[in-house]
Amino acid sequence: MQPPAPSSPAPITARIVQLDALRGIAVIGIAWMNVYAFALPLQAYYNPAAFGMESAADRWVWLISFVFIEDKFRTLFAMLFGAGCLILLERGGERSWRAHYARVAVLFLIGLIHATLIASNDILRAYAFAGLALPILARLSAPPLYAIAIGLVAVHMGIGITTFGGAVVDYYEGRLASDLVVMMERNFGSDPGGLNYALGLGQEGFAERAVRRFNGIPTQLRNLFAALAINLSAMTLGMALWRDRMLAGEWRTFRMQRLAGACALIAIPALLVIGWWIASSFFPGALAGPAALIISAPFDMLLALAYALLVMALLDPQGHATRVLAACGRLSLTNYLTTSLIFAALFTPWGLGLFAQVTRAQAFALSFVPIAAMLVWSPLWVASLGQGPLERVWRAGAKALS
Repeated sequence: MQPPAPSSPAPITARIVQLDALRGIAVIGIAWMNVYAFALPLQAYYNPAAFGMESAADRWVWLISFVFIEDKFRTLFAMLFGAGCLILLERGGERSWRAHYARVAVLFLIGLIHATLIASNDILRAYAFAGLALPILARLSAPPLYAIAIGLVAVHMGIGITTFGGAVVDYYEGRLASDLVVMMERNFGSDPGGLNYALGLGQEGFAERAVRRFNGIPTQLRNLFAALAINLSAMTLGMALWRDRMLAGEWRTFRMQRLAGACALIAIPALLVIGWWIASSFFPGALAGPAALIISAPFDMLLALAYALLVMALLDPQGHATRVLAACGRLSLTNYLTTSLIFAALFTPWGLGLFAQVTRAQAFALSFVPIAAMLVWSPLWVASLGQGPLERVWRAGAKALS
């Protein structure tokens, strides 16, 4: 169970500032997508035609988000989680696995509280669940880690095609009343009953919502299992990139730029074609769901990798922007949860009540409220107090368990 000692010590160089900055960029990108989970009914998270698409601006915001944002920054955040766990496992010495499992246990608890009280789309539980496998994977070198990451994406796509592929076939063969097509339209389309249900959820009071989400914990756990392969694939890729020393800042700039360009040249045209396919079909749920969750997965990962490479290659480790982003990254857990609190204050009935009152483009504009807040407060906090408040809670809880 114990990972081997690293082949070389983790470098203490300015380039590691870029790793923190990359984590800060990931937190910002997650805010760009999470705003839709708070502002619009759940069907609109992936499908703009379900709700909130009133102008060409809304359609363009969806397309830009689908190609450049949706699941790219979640993947990037998961990559960095995997890399961060490997760094701690390498530095932990004997019984480092025990400290790791204490960390993921506390992270899961934080995520469960977050999901029950504030954000139903919490990612911390998924990361903690997938993180159970990381001490075993930490024994491997970079090449097998890359292979496992690719294999897990294939597993995710295989499961998804098996589960949802029938809906696509039924849709194109005109069987619109089939159980699969109806289910997909209810969850990812414009079905009136599904939309009314989702709109009702958005109007719940705080206590009512907390009770419903608490009672739904078993269902949440099943959903975490369904997302295991794709989350673990991103974490494994992050571990491989640390073992391969890219995330340690040891690759040549030209090598990173060249690989980033290759990844982008594959991913962006493919995502544009998928987006055109959905839009030209007028956003049916039977296509929008599988396209966002399954078909785009390998291209999401490629573009997330391109972002990581470009940040490590291009950001000036001494630059002001890099230092600000690095501060956001050092407080990534606090900033992620604070973003949810700000969105709750804007959109929930116990806040300003803007849920379902804004278009997609307006919701995207509002995502910059927590982003601006974290860009301002993170450098001030880091300069004065160092570690973030919720990072301290996480660390103290893990220390108590281990």
